[in-house]
Amino acid sequence: QVQLVESGGGLVQAGDSLRLSCALSGRTGSSYAMGWFRQAPGKEREFVAAIRWTGGSVSKYSADTVKGRFTISEDNAMKTVYLQMTTLKPEDTAVYYCAIAWNSGIVVGTHASYDYWGQGTQVTVSS
Repeated sequence: QVQLVESGGGLVQAGDSLRLSCALSGRTGSSYAMGWFRQAPGKEREFVAAIRWTGGSVSKYSADTVKGRFTISEDNAMKTVYLQMTTLKPEDTAVYYCAIAWNSGIVVGTHASYDYWGQGTQVTVSS
């Protein structure tokens, strides 16, 4: 059974940093994509960043709203994905979710493309 477990959320002040982790268990492969999305109260789920493994190559993507502040990375075993968040702003406040798509050819910014989701971790940034 595939499981994605996020951790690392919390309450921070504007300008602070946080690192989120997403641990994958139950299934692995050599070609898939993992993404981070976020959802603030009353808003739609929003793409944040993604990483795509296709055979031996890795591609990384991030939304314009977080480019230069958030960085997605992975461990060598492709089992944990991290989201390093710096210079956090109050508008970054949301529940952050990680997701996995076994078809590495997906459009990474579309949440409907993903097969499994984690339970989410709350990030709150105070001003």
